[in-house]
Amino acid sequence: MQKLMAQDPDIISYSIGGRKYVGWNDFAQEMKQEFDSVARLEIPIIDLRIWTRGETAWFAMELDYIRYVGSSQDPRRTVLPLRETGVLERRDGRWLLVAWHESSRSTGPGPSVAVDAGSGAQAAAIAGTGTERPDLSGTWEIQEEDKSYVATLDRSGNGTYPWQGGRISTTGFTDRLWQGTWHQPGNDREGGFEILLSDDRTEAEGVWWYTRVGDRKNIPPRQWGGKYVWKRLQSESRIPVPSP
Repeated sequence: MQKLMAQDPDIISYSIGGRKYVGWNDFAQEMKQEFDSVARLEIPIIDLRIWTRGETAWFAMELDYIRYVGSSQDPRRTVLPLRETGVLERRDGRWLLVAWHESSRSTGPGPSVAVDAGSGAQAAAIAGTGTERPDLSGTWEIQEEDKSYVATLDRSGNGTYPWQGGRISTTGFTDRLWQGTWHQPGNDREGGFEILLSDDRTEAEGVWWYTRVGDRKNIPPRQWGGKYVWKRLQSESRIPVPSP
């Protein structure tokens, strides 16, 4: 990607979930985190159209972004249907990407995710949910690199966890991409997170970062943080109601 994209510091790119990158460094850091978090990627192009005018070209493309997360023996497969547009400029005989925009191909507000044809249980679990946010309620074990704790969330993905009196707020959910913020009054810190929910909704993997530590409020998002692994221990919708 470094060979294909211009290195201008003022280039602006957009990706799914409303993410914005200014210059090559922001984009490169985000892509490195993404590539480090997956076991394998497949990106089949469904449709691609290109136009040129002199030293400028632009394209419109539809593709499936297929992520494999977990062990190579039993990876979890998630498909994100995407559309992309971009502008290229020919410099010294080479075409370089100077503007890029990526968004979901979903027709509704909720997730649009394909699963393996042989995964009947997973297909049944997500059938009929393409137009609404999934139920995120229940208890989730959150594993960081140096500690783990349990968060209790409501249907919308908001709740608390015991570490430093923490609170989680979900701000967005698109194509199984789960985004939110966290706040810890115990050590006076807050930040954001972005995780990808598995097809069966029992696990999620991603990253977290700081936006404030004490009086320091100018921490660039995604610059300092770590990796997350979430495991769903119990869903509130499945908790039996005791008899009177």
